[in-house]
Amino acid sequence: MLPPQRLLQARQGGDVMNKQSMTLFLCGDVMTGRGIDQILPHPSDPRLYEMYVRDAREYVELAERLNGPIAKPVDFTYIWGDALAELQRVAPDVRIINLETAVTISNEYWPKGINYRMHPANSPCLTAAAIDCCVLANNHVLDWGPAGLEETLVTLARAGIMYAGAGRTLDEAQAPAVMGVPGKGSVVVFSFGSETSGISRDWGATTGRPGVNLLPDLSDTTVRRIAEQVKRIKRGGDIVVASIHWGGNWDYNIPRDQREFAHALIDAAGVDLVHGHSSHHVKGIEVYKDRLILYGCGDFLTDYEGIHGNEEYRDDLGLMYFPSLDPASGHLLGFKMTPTRLKNLRVNRVSRKEAQWLAEVLNREGKPLGTRVTIEEDDRLVLHWGGEG
Repeated sequence: MLPPQRLLQARQGGDVMNKQSMTLFLCGDVMTGRGIDQILPHPSDPRLYEMYVRDAREYVELAERLNGPIAKPVDFTYIWGDALAELQRVAPDVRIINLETAVTISNEYWPKGINYRMHPANSPCLTAAAIDCCVLANNHVLDWGPAGLEETLVTLARAGIMYAGAGRTLDEAQAPAVMGVPGKGSVVVFSFGSETSGISRDWGATTGRPGVNLLPDLSDTTVRRIAEQVKRIKRGGDIVVASIHWGGNWDYNIPRDQREFAHALIDAAGVDLVHGHSSHHVKGIEVYKDRLILYGCGDFLTDYEGIHGNEEYRDDLGLMYFPSLDPASGHLLGFKMTPTRLKNLRVNRVSRKEAQWLAEVLNREGKPLGTRVTIEEDDRLVLHWGGEG
């Protein structure tokens, strides 16, 4: 089990960080199993138990059919593509992803139709991007049963990667990851999952059963329980992130209960940033009382390339989210996003036209939330809120 806190080494070369701010890297779903696992140096047994696809290598073939051959095996940095240079340029203080894949050789698959698994020997693909924290309260971390979850936790711990949102017991599943940043404070990450994202109620951790940190509902009672957990650990200078896997895959609508819950986490629970994910496309962004709410971050790294359906949502387009916050207050100081596109099972920078498409979506969906974006000359996006900009 990981220690409760790990000090991170300061990184050099950032262009949005300064001593008065804390910059994070956040993104949507990172699914390194199935097709992506098959192109890495140590692929898992490719057998699948899906209705239409029985071999994970078929997802590689779909991607190659659409965008050309991939020279396999790729090295561990390959899948991150252009994201690595962008991470080096920005040099965020902490890097947080939603890892939506079991890291295991377990064959005890959960009979749910779609099961994601990455071989533990491929875990260097996570350290290749210097990922600091994986949130795990999602609908794929238990795809290969309790043994698969156990091996996932052990593998991440051995790799020196913090995790939150799943555990061998309820206490471990509810425990946050706490990452200290020298000279600035700490980032405290709580990870929660909702049944609305497809998580089985049977996956919820209990005192005697491993599982995920499952929200019972989005009620005031749940907010009060989270507030008690935050109060026990939050100190001056801490940035508290609530990372939530919620909602369906395809819909720009933000349910009223999600918005009320996000506001309540900020008002009553001491949360400084809400990191929502599950949707396969980016959703509208809100800044509430100078605190950032991401309702749906979209896909970031998946093997969906070449799969037909819902093309109007452009799930191949994603964002690297780089919010800069004031550690003293938790307020959002600035927010830039780097548009990305999945191609050849790797992350790529987008064309100007694709960046404009993403900007149009964020402006359309952000208008009722009081936010808008502008495009810089380098195709990066800048968020404006509260009449600013």
